[in-house]
Amino acid sequence: MDNSPAQQPQGQPPAPMKKSEPAQAPAPAPGTDLAAELRAADADRERVADLLRDAYAEGRLTVDEHAERIEAAYNARTFGELEPLTRDLPSHPGPLRHNLTKPPLETPAPAPQPALPPARAESPTMVAVFGGAARKGRWRVGSHLKAIAVFGGVEIDLTDAVFESPEVVIEVIAVFGGVEVRVPENVSLQGSGAGIFGGFDVREQTSPDPYAPVVRIKGVAVFGGCEAKPKRGKKLKEWVRRQLEG
Repeated sequence: MDNSPAQQPQGQPPAPMKKSEPAQAPAPAPGTDLAAELRAADADRERVADLLRDAYAEGRLTVDEHAERIEAAYNARTFGELEPLTRDLPSHPGPLRHNLTKPPLETPAPAPQPALPPARAESPTMVAVFGGAARKGRWRVGSHLKAIAVFGGVEIDLTDAVFESPEVVIEVIAVFGGVEVRVPENVSLQGSGAGIFGGFDVREQTSPDPYAPVVRIKGVAVFGGCEAKPKRGKKLKEWVRRQLEG
């Protein structure tokens, strides 16, 4: 048997060589959800955290379950890590990535929200002697605040304040006067004051969010009073959690 290569017939041009086809990209493995691997933003993590807070308030999650899921939400890097955290809750919005698609070009963009005014820098000490002193609105509150009321009244409203510290200690001295403190409903509030022929009333609460700021009221009321409580319907939207995480 002749195994020699076939000879090209004389008088005929050589057959053209076929061009090699470009290499094709490998197809994704069956069942791979590429959208689940997209990176999540801070706004996506906050949205899941809000759903978990509502579920905890409704009694759908225990304290341990809520704390575990909140921590997982803030540590999540992708949509695939966020979605299972609310999948068993009635308020689960479906795949989060589907809610983040940009509107069609013909849809008018929402009107830009007006920028918030800069927070005011205020003294860490408030004094009211035979008069009154009040602090409210958008102001910066640090780690320590002192309120002195002598035959007068001091009002401290933290519901729109900008918290610059994870813990705010308010030291109260009320002599024949009064100090009133209002805090957002989603922060922790603790008190350790004393009333001498007066009242020291702090309506304590613990926020379900372990990263929420803590406001501590301490001091003394002599023939006077101190009252501190949350203001319903007012929630703090921004705090130092991201700074704490580095």
